[in-house]
Amino acid sequence: MAEEQVLVVERRVVEEIGSFNGLNFDVGRYLGAIFAPGAPRFMPRAAAEKNPDYKQLIPYIIMTHDGKYLTYVRGKRAGETRLVDNRSIGIGGHINPVDDMGLLGIGNTYLEAVRREAEEEVAIGCGHTDRIVALLNDDSNDVGKVHLGIVHYWSLDSSEVQRREQMITQMSFMTVEQLRGVRETMETWSQICLDGLKEMAARAGELGTAEGLFEQ
Repeated sequence: MAEEQVLVVERRVVEEIGSFNGLNFDVGRYLGAIFAPGAPRFMPRAAAEKNPDYKQLIPYIIMTHDGKYLTYVRGKRAGETRLVDNRSIGIGGHINPVDDMGLLGIGNTYLEAVRREAEEEVAIGCGHTDRIVALLNDDSNDVGKVHLGIVHYWSLDSSEVQRREQMITQMSFMTVEQLRGVRETMETWSQICLDGLKEMAARAGELGTAEGLFEQ
């Protein structure tokens, strides 16, 4: 079986713009460097997981409708075993070479990967708008040291969402208050995003779509 290849960028690319921990809302400046020609590349996942000189690029999709946010618990079939049994408010995963469709350009290739990841995990029976609202970095643990999150904020036209992936369990929509009540059960990235939801919602109302961001 062929070894999984994942999309990475060198840590120094991010650090040259400015190191940060937690959320960073200066999306355009970072994405311009991360997706510059020659910056992102594929490498074996096993090697990337052990090398903090590289950041694996992970779309992290937050879905919302009517003031509530999609949440679930990662079951035993989760690809990242270190996150099993943790609650999450993010949908997404690694970007693999199957997404490298060349002619679309790296930005559109990335957005196709985001859509594919979402469709693998959940079935959405409604329309939505997609806005990239933040970058997410957390070097406080082994998982975070080798990943960089690109936070997407999907405003759904309804709550018609069903799970497809078996690792998704206990899926529901919760208010911010309800999520705060279970914050201690969440994976670190979701805790960080929960704390920044107010800012994300405000920025989502001001920003253009993700497609427009890559067309700039």
